Amino acid sequence: MYPEAHDRAAPPPEGAATGSGFAAANPHARTHRIGPFTVIEVSGEIDMASAGFVAEHLTAATTGGAEPDVLVDLRRVTFFDCSGLRVLCRAEAAAKTRGGRLRLVSDQPRMHRLLRAARLLGRFPPLPDLPPEAPPPPPSPQRPSLK
Repeated sequence: MYPEAHDRAAPPPEGAATGSGFAAANPHARTHRIGPFTVIEVSGEIDMASAGFVAEHLTAATTGGAEPDVLVDLRRVTFFDCSGLRVLCRAEAAAKTRGGRLRLVSDQPRMHRLLRAARLLGRFPPLPDLPPEAPPPPPSPQRPSLK
């Protein structure tokens, strides 16, 4: 049985999703929000053995609601192969079908070379950094008491 068929045949791991609509954190991926963006932080070696952990987060982020806006932070990745590229392409297609988008964050030249070699640099032009979190709104002015 090929890996994708095995993944579909197996029941989802216990605790794979949380009440927040995010997949549970695992050794290779963690999801959180920054303003309007769903950010998936990916770390370590992403290959055939670990791409499924990233795919859990990408699936939850791209199918959880209308018009998903997903940022995949690859700055802590030490190795990334075609298994990782496959899950990125699938997730980006899923986001587009819901009217959303998926973008990559990477400042690593090796990731840019990989995307260029796979002819995916135009599809995934990496952002150098995450957007800053919006500052909290200023407190509303206090009205003087009439007492």
